[in-house]
Amino acid sequence: MKQGIHPKYHMEGIVCTTCGTNWQIGSTRPGMRVEICANCHPFYTGEQRIVDTAGQVDRFMRRLSVAQQRQATLEKRRESRQPEPKKSLLKEIYGDDAE
Repeated sequence: MKQGIHPKYHMEGIVCTTCGTNWQIGSTRPGMRVEICANCHPFYTGEQRIVDTAGQVDRFMRRLSVAQQRQATLEKRRESRQPEPKKSLLKEIYGDDAE
């Protein structure tokens, strides 16, 4: 094995930022972190809860409310428009005596 060409090997662990679990492994990257692990993931624990570490649920709810408001304003505009009554082509050509 040649000296000086291999990366430094760290015996640190991986840390879960949600529950704080630490696994001791060897890696070339120091200080690795994961957002969710098997100890706190709802699929493995059997609990139904939303794990939202990045604010994804809040962003989705904000986009949903904006879309619903936009849809409501469009519906109000459609309801407020009064469709013009259709003109009879015969009345337009011959006048009111066409009937």
